[in-house]
Amino acid sequence: MPDSVLPENPALPENPALPGNAALPQQPAQPRNPATAWALKHMPLTAQAVGELAPVLAGKRLAMCLHVEPKTAALVTLLVRAGVEVSLTGSPGTTHDDVADSLRELGVTVFTRRADGEADHRRNVERVLECEPDLTLDNGGDLTLSLLESGAPAGYLGGTEETTTGGIRLREAAEHASPVVVINDSRLKLLVENEFGVGQSVVQGFLNATNLMVPGLRAAVLGYGPCGKGVADTLSRLGARVSVCDTDPMRALEAILNGHRVGTAAEIVSDARLVFTATGHANVLGAEELATLPDGAVLAGVGHFAWEIDRAALAARTVRTVEYGAPSRRTGYVLDDGRELVLLDEGRMLNLTAANGNSIQAMDLGLTLQARCLAAVAAGGLAPTVQSVPAPVEHRIATDLVALLK
Repeated sequence: MPDSVLPENPALPENPALPGNAALPQQPAQPRNPATAWALKHMPLTAQAVGELAPVLAGKRLAMCLHVEPKTAALVTLLVRAGVEVSLTGSPGTTHDDVADSLRELGVTVFTRRADGEADHRRNVERVLECEPDLTLDNGGDLTLSLLESGAPAGYLGGTEETTTGGIRLREAAEHASPVVVINDSRLKLLVENEFGVGQSVVQGFLNATNLMVPGLRAAVLGYGPCGKGVADTLSRLGARVSVCDTDPMRALEAILNGHRVGTAAEIVSDARLVFTATGHANVLGAEELATLPDGAVLAGVGHFAWEIDRAALAARTVRTVEYGAPSRRTGYVLDDGRELVLLDEGRMLNLTAANGNSIQAMDLGLTLQARCLAAVAAGGLAPTVQSVPAPVEHRIATDLVALLK
């Protein structure tokens, strides 16, 4: 791998304007959207990475599927300034329309609106791929799988995938002719963005969506991977009484040692006033679990796809629905036995539908991984497989982050 793409870790010259005297770049002129400008102001690692790797990325066509919100817009702004031609779409229900409009003003091709449904999303993916990309940046696997199914253009070099869910889908797909780097395989991302970033932002989304109090609340979290752990531990720190279900005994043990009650899904939701699903798998909150939930329980999704709560099982027992406020924000499902279960934002990712996503600093780390891995793909030399983040990339970013924070 060329040194320009996966550099060594040189001594960092002083920059007294930043914590720890880390050598990070001064910010460029601010974009028009205020939220994007604020995000960019607090994303020095991403700015450094894109600026450093511009010679590798310049002139490339990038097809991109990522939640269209201020941190994504900050990355796109930096890529455009580096000479990358970007075509972008998002995920249903998470697009910030004002951010999408500001990117269009920047000259970015954007196909997404917050009101888009699943059919719109599929069309948006197809339209983004019309740019015949050299590189892809995906979130959930839809973009990359669609490209593989339709036939990648001759100049396609490979890409990145943000999520574990997308990584699983891509690894199950047919043999790959180009490399795809799964960002969520990174230990660095799992720690900083998933555990600490998701934990904070999901709980913030719950507070925004419900205006309910956390201290004393009985909460259940299905899944104690990095995202579920972040949610459970954040709730506990705020005074909630948290129960956890995870089929991995090592994770279950860790949950116990962190002070959480552990049991089966049906057991832990039986007295929960709030239930988060954070497994990435479909229908983990199914008919059996729905039957044990107490009246008034609030259900929320953390995973990438809104499929963890079995909507068909819920509909089968529903006699009527009640909307508490804006449509789908808080939907009460009155069941045939008189209980009411409240579903937030149709089970979609609550940190994006009811909050502003992960914190800016957490996303600075994640989007730096994206930028450096895209450059590694563009430079060539990676095996044509679905793979984890190259170790030199992860080491470089961890070194820079320590220098920034210490």
